[in-house]
Amino acid sequence: MYDLVVVGGGPAGLMAAGTAAREGGRVLLLEKMEKPARKLRITGKGRCNVTNDRPAGEFLAKVRQGASFFESAFRAFDNRATIRFIESLGVPLVCERGGRYFPASGRAWDVADALVSWAVRCGVEIRCHAAVASLRLDGDCVAGVKLVGGEMVAARAVLLATGGVSYPATGSTGDGHQMAFDAGHRIEPLRPALVPLEVEVPAGLKGLALRNVALTLRVDGEVAEERFGEMEFTAEGVVGGAIVLQVSRTAVDALADGRRVQAVVDLKPALDEAKLRNRILRETAELGAGAPLRVLMQKLLPEQLRKAIASVAGLALSRPLGGLTAAEVSRLIAVLKGWSFPVRDYRPFTEAIVTAGGVDLSEVDPQTLESSKVRGLYFAGELLDIDADTGGYNIQIALSTGYLAGMSAVKR
Repeated sequence: MYDLVVVGGGPAGLMAAGTAAREGGRVLLLEKMEKPARKLRITGKGRCNVTNDRPAGEFLAKVRQGASFFESAFRAFDNRATIRFIESLGVPLVCERGGRYFPASGRAWDVADALVSWAVRCGVEIRCHAAVASLRLDGDCVAGVKLVGGEMVAARAVLLATGGVSYPATGSTGDGHQMAFDAGHRIEPLRPALVPLEVEVPAGLKGLALRNVALTLRVDGEVAEERFGEMEFTAEGVVGGAIVLQVSRTAVDALADGRRVQAVVDLKPALDEAKLRNRILRETAELGAGAPLRVLMQKLLPEQLRKAIASVAGLALSRPLGGLTAAEVSRLIAVLKGWSFPVRDYRPFTEAIVTAGGVDLSEVDPQTLESSKVRGLYFAGELLDIDADTGGYNIQIALSTGYLAGMSAVKR
């Protein structure tokens, strides 16, 4: 008989198991893959953005769904606690642009290995290649779990921390959602979040990275979101980068509802239209009337983008600058300040950083993360209907909810 069985060995599960064991509980962690923390080892492009140093109010504002629910868990174990905790495990952290904290080594594996070692030192028994088939219930109470091979494991409490369905190769395949559903919980529809978008743009932009640009997402012609920062054309007709990922949740929901979604990029946000016009006129005067538009575009845009923007503006790169009419200059400025293209779809879960949707928060106690349907059943991490922007917020959600759920379960 275990005091707590934790299903899932990601950051939420490891934090929950280690916390409960440290408080004196007999804890078993079941991981169906060959090692725990598979997804954590590749997060942040292999660097692992563990948290963000924003003050509490600003931090919670970055939680797109479930912020008020998450507040209790964040109070119990906030971003300052995470920084102290990770560094106490022997993993020094560095703060980079935007308040993002990474291991100084730049290796996500260091964070993952430190979490696993800490859980073991706390007394957690970890079993890998141990897939859970279902929960065992005794009336309205949890009694343990049943493994895929038929083995029964008895427990006073069970904590589901199986993650979402993004990056399924790491083991996140929705098992926990099915178990929660079978136990009577409602599951908010699952869809990709922090995911690249498929767009209708000219060919030849693959690999193009744009920095310090402004992105406006329009839904049915109305402004839905605005972001400033970096974006990148990762493949033909696919755009990613920080500001695209941040607006992708809104885009995904709108596309799923059959609404018209459009991206509008301001390539020169530091210049208003008047200043941009003056710059173009000044450059034209310096280059001479006989110089082709191509030379002016070299001063304004990266090479891959010049032909595409000129084409959208209806201008040939060979056109002499002296022959441009005032209306044509205005068209060029309009495109530079508002390059618009349709968003036709979003990429699959295999390319999504996190999963939107999950266990309905109205059926979980935010103070303990215990189910309101089944006594002794707890939830933590991406399995819940909570998700946030990119920048360290989602790993913090996993650690905070893992801590609160583990502490609540062992106290019970």
